[in-house]
Amino acid sequence: MKFHLAFDIKQIHQLIHHQHKIMLIGSCFTENIGEKLKKHKFHVFENPSGILFNPASVATTIATIIQNKKYTADDLFCLNETWHSWQHHSRFSGITITDALTKINTSTENAHTFLQTAHYLLVTLGSAWVYTLTEHAANATKEGIVVANNHKAPANWFDKQLMSAEQVKQELKQVVDDLLQFNPSITIIFTISPVRHLREGVINNNRSKAILIQAVHNLIDEYKQLYYFPAYELVIDDLRDYRFYSEDLVHPNYAATEYVWEKFVEACMTEDTKALMKQIAEINVAFQHKAFNVATKQHQKFLQSYFQKTTLLQANYPYVNFEQELKYFNQLG
Repeated sequence: MKFHLAFDIKQIHQLIHHQHKIMLIGSCFTENIGEKLKKHKFHVFENPSGILFNPASVATTIATIIQNKKYTADDLFCLNETWHSWQHHSRFSGITITDALTKINTSTENAHTFLQTAHYLLVTLGSAWVYTLTEHAANATKEGIVVANNHKAPANWFDKQLMSAEQVKQELKQVVDDLLQFNPSITIIFTISPVRHLREGVINNNRSKAILIQAVHNLIDEYKQLYYFPAYELVIDDLRDYRFYSEDLVHPNYAATEYVWEKFVEACMTEDTKALMKQIAEINVAFQHKAFNVATKQHQKFLQSYFQKTTLLQANYPYVNFEQELKYFNQLG
């Protein structure tokens, strides 16, 4: 009997290697993939405005990066003695206006520079539900704008609505056009997050995911530079079991994330890149090793062996940074 539905994944038209630059924008699932890319020594810039869930906020962030927008005090509001931006995660908030603006504008400027020469942009969409400001919000002049983060503000500060597939497509289409003009050689990878947004309820979560899937596929059909990686389908239709979710039954667990990562590597990486990643993984394991007694000859031999391996890798792949590992393995007595 067959208990597992596996499906073929179309390979990306331009495979990824370590000399490529990758920007990631979107939901918390984006950060899971970004962490694995960084662990394997890829050149990554992750969520320059923090975690984003809805397509409108993703589009706003990308447009802001392209324009290299400079935020001012007028773009901030104060809540609970902290200054926030409606377009940024709370990690960009600050006790003072200057603190918040410094973090926001520094990140935007760095992202602008990175995106100009990036080879890939990975966008993960989480929900088609959006929250817009009402007249009760702290800065009522922003009434009607879609927020990226509610910063635990009162519920009456927001109205909730579900975007249509056409609205999602048009939001993304505009920013894709701007992005391809800004960086014509970039490849854009879209994914739908398998994280359930149960705050909206099970039925509304499924409505939301369906809208995102339809909109993204309608958009991809129009551009050769766009690619769809089925992270959502891998968890929902391939794994299809609550064993692959954490205790909250909302977030995919470690095993599920690893499975999606393996499929991403198969679909998007060159064979040489996969081979290098295995060597990097071995170096990572050795780097994390903690000896009971660092003065033993056995440990010194271990360090020397991996210092030589890492030195050789650094020589063969000068564009991969092993500085931290080399420093650790060079602790020879």
